[in-house]
Amino acid sequence: MDADALRAATDGHAMSPAPNRKGLVLAGGTGSRLFPITLGVSKQLLPVYDKPMVYYPLSVLMLAGLREIAIITTPHDKPAFERLLGTGAQWGMSFTYITQPSPDGIAQVFLLAEEFLAGAPCSLVLGDNLFYGHGMSEMMVKAGARMTGATVFAHAVQDPRAYGVVVVDAYGKATEIVEKPENPPSNLAATGLYVYDDQVVPMAKILKPSARGELEITDLNRMYLEAGNLHVEVLGRGFAWLDTGTPSDLLKAAHLVEVLQERQGLMISCPEEIAFNMGFLTREGLIEAANRMGK
Repeated sequence: MDADALRAATDGHAMSPAPNRKGLVLAGGTGSRLFPITLGVSKQLLPVYDKPMVYYPLSVLMLAGLREIAIITTPHDKPAFERLLGTGAQWGMSFTYITQPSPDGIAQVFLLAEEFLAGAPCSLVLGDNLFYGHGMSEMMVKAGARMTGATVFAHAVQDPRAYGVVVVDAYGKATEIVEKPENPPSNLAATGLYVYDDQVVPMAKILKPSARGELEITDLNRMYLEAGNLHVEVLGRGFAWLDTGTPSDLLKAAHLVEVLQERQGLMISCPEEIAFNMGFLTREGLIEAANRMGK
């Protein structure tokens, strides 16, 4: 496939988010719902069909045009991520590794990444989430271009009680957000994808731990909501969002990737292809990256 055809076959368009926006991938935790599989390996390093799980959320940030990304993981798993992902230079990117000594809530990420962010706005994705749908990169760039406030990506689910639930007005602004409600006010679940302005670290610093002792991402998002600055991007019927945290969900994600790739003859969440289409890699760099895969 020539370069023009390859570019046309993917979501990779030369659009730019906020110029200094950085990316965060949260790949920590114990993966206890996947025991005993994750007793010896990080959940985010498990295969989802033909790629490590972390490739899928990482690709979402790449498609948004982000090139400086921090991987937040446990001290034990950090060397394995470094072996897999390296410095990022092979894809024309820059990776930083930050350790999370204990999983004390998603919002803890911003405190751990304060030095890395250095006052820059950021986009955060959970390392066990898979997103698929045409136009994903455009939605990410649109959210990333907002210089103030936060954006939550939401997706309709059959049983919202297990998620953070958002209510949206006709203008795409959140009017309510609640964590795992017994009586959900809507069927829109907040996915593991968030975009924040440069005030996220100061706001995270004033969060108080919840009853379960964690800094909750829902509480952080509620602070933005109360300030009138929480936007919602709703992923419609043409999108798939999967949380690969259980054996069943892991299998479903693998089947989805297999079916789509086999039917279309196109790769899903291939960093080398995305890097080339986004202009991070030259043609020579792409060939080099392919050659590293051997057989």
